[in-house]
Amino acid sequence: MVTRERPTLEAVARRAGVSRATVSRVVNGSTSVAASIREAVTRAVDELGYVPNQAARSLVTQRTESIALILPETANRVFSDDLFFPAIIRGVGVELEAADKQLVLMMAGSLKSHGRVERYAVAGHVDGVMFASMHGADPLPGTLVSLGIPVICSGRPLSLPNPRGAGVPYVDVDHFGGVCAAVRHLVATGRRRIATIAGPQDMVAGIDRLAGYRATLEEAGLAQHVALGDFTRESGIQAMRTLLADDPKLDAVFVASDMMAHGALIALKDAGRRVPTDVAVIGFDDFEISRYSDPPLTTVRQPIADMGRTMARQLLGLINGEQGLPDAVVLPTELVVRESA
Repeated sequence: MVTRERPTLEAVARRAGVSRATVSRVVNGSTSVAASIREAVTRAVDELGYVPNQAARSLVTQRTESIALILPETANRVFSDDLFFPAIIRGVGVELEAADKQLVLMMAGSLKSHGRVERYAVAGHVDGVMFASMHGADPLPGTLVSLGIPVICSGRPLSLPNPRGAGVPYVDVDHFGGVCAAVRHLVATGRRRIATIAGPQDMVAGIDRLAGYRATLEEAGLAQHVALGDFTRESGIQAMRTLLADDPKLDAVFVASDMMAHGALIALKDAGRRVPTDVAVIGFDDFEISRYSDPPLTTVRQPIADMGRTMARQLLGLINGEQGLPDAVVLPTELVVRESA
């Protein structure tokens, strides 16, 4: 069997009638080459089927053309039925594909894996790093920024700026405002015993959504009833059972995620409570399941895929040295009213 040799830079240079250095500049995107010469090189590349050697190209450009998306979660959590993760990955992936960049997905659900991620990034395997679904005051984003690696987070980092003074830019959504709109809707429709199933309090999303609930009930002069979940369906079931046991006369519940809200609907049905006649339910996310739940779920829509795209655009700007990029981008949320409230 005859194996066809891979075309080289030298072969392209001979075909185009230029030097090897000129071909290298054209292939690596230099704008200093005359248009006619660039066209001749491009034509020779197409005719020979030349594919740049990425390792050699990286030595010239100091770029890997790869971007890491770090999810500080376990594999079981990322590959569960929680639709947040595929939505954020899809948004990031679409933007990076349009920019001809490679997405590297990494999970960092343990301290050991944090060290692995830091070593990987510091070794220069990626041009920049994105973080999503962060827990606690994680020092890793700030550490990477202080080492000169472009970083952006999904969600406002809970950690303070690192000791060297470098802040960590982020993209988030208006959790607080979205929840205020949801709870005000419950108050406006006559609900007076309004509970919440809050998200994890080591995550900005959980903290800000609970703060929105508390502020709106204080504004309305109503009592607060709080149970905690972890954004999973099972935690929504358990939290709803706890709330009903604590106050059987609850007439509404704001739930900090659609997955937990789906669990709350299951628990309410098991308890013989009609939705929305007895208890109104509002979630947060506007996942596809919210339209097909029984009854269809009123929810706060957050643009998760847009958040992923915006993160990727911001990071590419940082990598390319663009000036005037905002340190924080906060996308709007929107209350979507359906039959459950």
